[in-house]
Amino acid sequence: MRLRSDVEVSAFERAVQKSHGTVWLIGSDGSRFNLKSFISRYVALALLIQNCNNDLELFCDNKSDEANFFEFFRDNPGVLGDSREEFWQDV
Repeated sequence: MRLRSDVEVSAFERAVQKSHGTVWLIGSDGSRFNLKSFISRYVALALLIQNCNNDLELFCDNKSDEANFFEFFRDNPGVLGDSREEFWQDV
């Protein structure tokens, strides 16, 4: 799921914290941020807020954790950017 920079940080953090498995934010350059790590999460959020031109993608190791982010995306549709319609078709 590609993310845009207009993310609601506190809601995004709640979705990460609810997750049981590892949640990754992966950059187009191959950089990987484990969002369960506080330091890594803050670096990744800083990159996301800086407007990375949709260059960051979100992945969950545990498929059941995706429900946390479906709820987050439903409540914050702007964060998906241009991939919004494509995302909901795949769900």
